[in-house]
Amino acid sequence: MQGLQRNSLKLLRWMMVASLALPIALFAIASAISYHSTLEIADREIERALDVAHEHALKVFETIDRSLAELNEVVRDLPDDVIRSREGALHLRLKQLSDSLPQLKSAWIFDANGKALVNSLASPPPEQSFADRDYFYAHVDQSIGTYIGATLTPRLPYQGARFFGVSRRRWSEDGSFTGVIQASVLPEYFESFYARIGTDPGSFFAMGRTDGTMLAHFPRLDHDFRLDPNGPVGRSIAVHPDHGLMTIAWPSDGIERRIGYRRVAEYPIYVSAGFETSAIRARWLAAISQHLVFGAPATALLFVLLAFAFRRTQHLQLEAAKRREAEEALKHSQRLEALGQLTGGVAHDFNNLLTVIRASVDLLNRPQLSEERRQRYITAIAEAVARAAKLTSQLLAFARRQTLKPEVFDAGDRMQSLRDMLSTLLGPAIEIVMQLPAEPCLVNADAGQFETALINMATNARDAMQGKGRIVFTVHAATSVPETLAPASGSQAAKGLGFICVAVSDTGIGIPAAQLGRIFEPFFTTKQVGQGTGLGLSQVFGFARQSGGEVTVISEVGKGSTFSLYLPRAPAALLPWSQAPTTAPAVAGSGMSVLVVEDNIELGNFAADGLTELGYSITLVDNATDALAELVSDADRFDVVFSDVVMPGMTGLDLAQAMRDRCINVPIVLTTGYSHTLSQDGVAGFELVQKPYSIEELSRVLHQAARLKQVRDGAAE
Repeated sequence: MQGLQRNSLKLLRWMMVASLALPIALFAIASAISYHSTLEIADREIERALDVAHEHALKVFETIDRSLAELNEVVRDLPDDVIRSREGALHLRLKQLSDSLPQLKSAWIFDANGKALVNSLASPPPEQSFADRDYFYAHVDQSIGTYIGATLTPRLPYQGARFFGVSRRRWSEDGSFTGVIQASVLPEYFESFYARIGTDPGSFFAMGRTDGTMLAHFPRLDHDFRLDPNGPVGRSIAVHPDHGLMTIAWPSDGIERRIGYRRVAEYPIYVSAGFETSAIRARWLAAISQHLVFGAPATALLFVLLAFAFRRTQHLQLEAAKRREAEEALKHSQRLEALGQLTGGVAHDFNNLLTVIRASVDLLNRPQLSEERRQRYITAIAEAVARAAKLTSQLLAFARRQTLKPEVFDAGDRMQSLRDMLSTLLGPAIEIVMQLPAEPCLVNADAGQFETALINMATNARDAMQGKGRIVFTVHAATSVPETLAPASGSQAAKGLGFICVAVSDTGIGIPAAQLGRIFEPFFTTKQVGQGTGLGLSQVFGFARQSGGEVTVISEVGKGSTFSLYLPRAPAALLPWSQAPTTAPAVAGSGMSVLVVEDNIELGNFAADGLTELGYSITLVDNATDALAELVSDADRFDVVFSDVVMPGMTGLDLAQAMRDRCINVPIVLTTGYSHTLSQDGVAGFELVQKPYSIEELSRVLHQAARLKQVRDGAAE
């Protein structure tokens, strides 16, 4: 039970752990899936933003390129003087062009020396050279097509926003350099466009030349910036020059971003779009927090409920443990009370027997005692000893410590053989009815204890009827032991064969329900003082339990009682073909050699003296070790070994086993008053004499054991 309780607490602990671990694990998996999904969504959004930025930049540069080509066609093959002469008209045309394109700040036509022939800002233009500007000197030595310059600051007297130049070369019919047509493009135009499409938090856009020079940047920068071609971005572009996607700390501000880049057609321009990784994580956290809003309270509620169940179960188990302790204390007090009754009852009965023995010994010591009186006192001592032995046997049977001698017999036949004795025991006023089965009801038990149990139940029934009434003895087969009020059934079912039930029913006064739980306690009796010892039913109880059976009782006040003794049923194959006689006539020793092993020197001397008077040759030792040494040195000089079982060091059973192991072919007879080992495991095939024994009984057993040895030796020859 306690193991089940510990398991239930352990299960609740695991459930509490699982109520947290499982949601956390699922949340971690869902978070990982959600994070990858968020990254994929961000990458798709970056690609879409990159498409928009690329198309926008391509259209802007194509528009500017076409405008420059148209201007070039207008002034193609015109000398500088002619252009100056038409400066007013050309100025209006350039102004109209720059006003129609919001990305343009101004448009210019330069001569071969870098001086403005026409521009859209002032008419006539000031005498000022721009030959040092990149958009001019890039075309002096060679024709490079459309050139996109770096971001520049306007030169006085011109003012306004910063710009970068987009320019084309002017040449004469012979291909010589005649000047430059240039458009000043506003970076802020691109940055404003990026601001309009980059409304999501953490959005990023950039436009730069292939050499890393930034032309436009969102978020806007307050300084010029150029990417290192050998840096992470430059290396990535070198590997994938047309298009790419990367996560990088952007060099201009050190912020980590997820960025995509793409080259703008044939122009030496890259556009980039992306998001700050912190913004992507913020999106992911926002999505996860929605799961937490519902999942966290549910998980917390489940954990709290399990914790409450755990505390409640723990509290109940503590209460149950306290209740068990109280019950154990009560049972302990009841056991102490029963032990007190047992001790008092045993002391009372043994004192009575000892008084008889002591008085008889005192009377035997008187001089001039007649033979008739001497014999009467000796008989009184013998009867007192027999009663004491019976009392000890009953106590051991109740305690299930009696050394039983099981044999297979028919319970019905054995009960039939006791009929005459039961008639004498119960008296003529009691009608005896026996209901016996036609088929054998075999049991494997101690026949003597079985008869004693039957007599005890019959005597108890007679006393319950006050010597007058009807007792029914029944023997029948049973598949199991029924549940009754007393005692609590705890015996295990016989393996496959069931039980044999021996029932004794009377028509007596019955037993009150309050007393049913105590009737099998030693010395508990409802009889008057001097009318019973209270050990009869205790013997029945102990015999039944030690034999693997049970005893039950059904009783109703005023209507009698039925005691049922259940013994495991034995198979017919165990029934012996013949039964050897249990007694043999007393015989003289005739010089038979006996090795007596007894640690109690007084008892050993008593046995040795008695056997010596009967003609036995006795060797007495007080321990099994010396006895084994005697046997090892010369076993042939002994006809039989007589050994006590309970001795310090090597026991009698150990001695017998050692003789078997060494193949010492001398029969051994064991004796004991009580042995825990024998009560549990039996005599292991050795002959046993119960204490107290008489010299005559001992002589018969020793003679029989020695004679069996002689028979075996003769058969072997």
